[in-house]
Amino acid sequence: MADSLTKTAHLIINGKAAQLPEVREAVTAMREDGHDLQVRVTWEGGDAIRLVHEASRQGVRRIIAGGGDGSVNEIVNGLMELDEAQRPALGILPLGSANDFANGVGLPLEPHEALKSALQGTTRAVDVARLGDDYFINMASGGFGAEITTSTPVALKRLLGGGAYSLMGMLKAWRYQPYLGRLRWPEGELDTPLFLLAIGNGCQAGGGQSLAPEAKLDDGLLDVLIVRHFSSLGEMRQVIAEMDRIPEDGEFVRTIRTPELSFHGDGAFPLNLDGEPRRLDSFTVKLEPRALRLLMPADCRLLSSPAGAPFEFSE
Repeated sequence: MADSLTKTAHLIINGKAAQLPEVREAVTAMREDGHDLQVRVTWEGGDAIRLVHEASRQGVRRIIAGGGDGSVNEIVNGLMELDEAQRPALGILPLGSANDFANGVGLPLEPHEALKSALQGTTRAVDVARLGDDYFINMASGGFGAEITTSTPVALKRLLGGGAYSLMGMLKAWRYQPYLGRLRWPEGELDTPLFLLAIGNGCQAGGGQSLAPEAKLDDGLLDVLIVRHFSSLGEMRQVIAEMDRIPEDGEFVRTIRTPELSFHGDGAFPLNLDGEPRRLDSFTVKLEPRALRLLMPADCRLLSSPAGAPFEFSE
């Protein structure tokens, strides 16, 4: 169990968010409570990774990511570049527009409570997914939604919200073609035209869309959602109905749980890693089990092992 007061912790936050009055007030309140909380501000891409490495060299044992899912992603990548014994624990101060990972984990969103949780909470070991040289802690989602936007899959939101006519019009306007490729995992393979592929370590993406409702952060498994191509309004209605029943398999929607998944496509496949865009012809996603210590609620629904299990860490 963590001490009631932390040793030095670093809050890594971008300059714009650092000026928010509620953030500054929360930092001041934590310091007045006796926490040694130092603030490090990023200016440009790569700063967060550099600051993570600097904190590790200084012996800092707790880093708090101040920002949205993209900021968390960059800090996770910085942490995973370190030797496991040198990785500080990760806390999160959610400051993004979606905060999908923080919401999925059940972290407080109000700055004072979020900082308090990150400084006084217990660390739990969680899995981290790796795709090539990139890591992600929440979800990689690809297909049509990733094609039309690099931040929020608008088409997916409309699909899940039942806006079938709007989405069909959008598909025609974009001259949508399905993404052809083959998926392989240790227990099988699938060759099918794809509309959507979601690879979850966490449970949600796209501003609150639950794409992997049974995902656990510490079970060593990816929760994969596959939505195959549809070509008519009737088929779209079937997709919508099947999406409401995840994780049941249907005619258009399928789920897989696996520690590893590979994709080999006929062309560039648009993919977002925790909101960070990529276009890849092929890729493999593997889990690194319990590779990172995360500050999270003891009753988090994304934990498979109960509080007090052997995978809880002290600092």
